[in-house]
Amino acid sequence: MTKERVLITGTAGFIGFHLAKLLLAEGYVVHGYDGMTDYYDVELKKRRHEMLLQSANFAATEGMLEDQELLDRVADEFQPDIIVHLAAQAGVRYSLENPRAYIDSNIVGTFNVMEVARRLEVQHLLMASTSSVYGANEDMPFRETDKADTQLTIYAATKKAGESMAHSYAHIWNIPTTMFRFFTVYGPWGRPDMALYKFVDAILDGRPIDVYNHGEMYRDFTYVEDLVSAIRMLMNAIPECVAGGEGIDGDSLSPVAPYRVVNIGNSEKVRLLDFVDAIEECIGRKAERNYMDMQQGDVPATWADAALLQNLTGYRPRTDFRQGVAKFVDWYRRYHKPVP
Repeated sequence: MTKERVLITGTAGFIGFHLAKLLLAEGYVVHGYDGMTDYYDVELKKRRHEMLLQSANFAATEGMLEDQELLDRVADEFQPDIIVHLAAQAGVRYSLENPRAYIDSNIVGTFNVMEVARRLEVQHLLMASTSSVYGANEDMPFRETDKADTQLTIYAATKKAGESMAHSYAHIWNIPTTMFRFFTVYGPWGRPDMALYKFVDAILDGRPIDVYNHGEMYRDFTYVEDLVSAIRMLMNAIPECVAGGEGIDGDSLSPVAPYRVVNIGNSEKVRLLDFVDAIEECIGRKAERNYMDMQQGDVPATWADAALLQNLTGYRPRTDFRQGVAKFVDWYRRYHKPVP
């Protein structure tokens, strides 16, 4: 039996790399598309791609999502059955400095991906959104059926715009579409701009760490291998338009389109100070903590209700943050420094 062909955008990125690795292990044929932008260390991105290219079932194209001609040519040659769109301009803080990059990548680039899905009539289009779309919502845990109209950064706003554009395309062109909202993803091969990487790097180097809101912040830390396992299972949970929108309990299925939004989170609210404690324990060294006020555009807490994911797939992320932190620290030491 021939395995399905999956086009993944962002395969040199943190999540895209892990998803491609998982799918290749299961025998899928994967084509990656990545811009190799210098938002963070390009060498890390190259190393990820080098690992994936060891598989005969993987090939990749370096290109920007905004380059519609190149994206169309790659897709026409590869003829994917499924598209998983993970590439984006990431980073909440950076969106305050360079908002146009988010418009170009997250709106124009996402539109180009949707156009490919429309032309090729793919079986399933899956696209990444973020827990940041819940914005100023205070009722937790966040549910997919909650209103999400109060985004606090241009990053979150572009992701919400992507959800709205995808719904319209699902309705007009009957494209089965699943949007997933990620909650604070972490793990080996992670991004250097994210808190865990920055904390570990600083502590090992003897530098202080910046702890925002004096550590009284809460995040739903989701281990990356759990996250991509959830995406893999959602690939088979293809949304179908049901009259009246009556799906399973708590379903976010649209009443007018084969479209659904799914949270992917660990369903556990962890205090930032406890997360830092876990890092210190793994490293065996106390951090010098620089306590600071809340950053602009940040929120005090995120927490996912992952019941819909479990109802659709029978799966939910389970990795305890202490285990996940230990795995990251082990990877970091092997990647950056020889083991003493």
